[in-house]
Amino acid sequence: MTVTTALWSFALVVGLLTLTPGLDTALILRTSALGRRRRAWGVVLGIQTGTLIWGTLTSLGVTALLTASRLGYETLRWAGAGYLLWMGARMLLRRSADGPTPAEPTDLDGPAADPAADPDRLAPGWRQGTLTNLLNPKMGVFYVALLPQFIPPAAPHLAFGLLLTSIHVLFGLIWSTVLLGFATALSTQLRRPAARRLLDRITGAVVIGFAVRLALGD
Repeated sequence: MTVTTALWSFALVVGLLTLTPGLDTALILRTSALGRRRRAWGVVLGIQTGTLIWGTLTSLGVTALLTASRLGYETLRWAGAGYLLWMGARMLLRRSADGPTPAEPTDLDGPAADPAADPDRLAPGWRQGTLTNLLNPKMGVFYVALLPQFIPPAAPHLAFGLLLTSIHVLFGLIWSTVLLGFATALSTQLRRPAARRLLDRITGAVVIGFAVRLALGD
């Protein structure tokens, strides 16, 4: 895989995944819908902080694993393929729902939903977004499974891994800006079963394709 192919392929995958509604989207929309613009931006920056941390840790850890242990590589490869296959199949088979999935909280702001009790500040949103991202183990497993596939053998693993992570962060910032600008309209559209079902089908097919590729060792 050439550098250019790796960059474009990774951009396609994370672009589709960024557009797929999930916990991060629900958290941003919910915070913005409450009229807390500064806190919503804090949530966005916190989510992307978590993404950058996951990408950095994955780049460092995978580099050592791949160069030190064949058994570790095979274990990681099959675990990653299994996870991607499960995630893609879940997207393809999941039934659309108007509300959040059972794994997603219905009240993302907890007891501080009253604006008077929780001022619109950046720092609380940043903490909320960062913790939500870092405490989601699927985010770490996803990066461990996906990132190594897009690092060309001749490229420096850490530097290229950080470059790929930066692409993911950039897409996340762009999409979050759109969400914040059109929070009400987008929340209505994204709750439509047909829209969610279409995104699930497209993204699920892409993820399964990469699962098969990883399992075959290509």
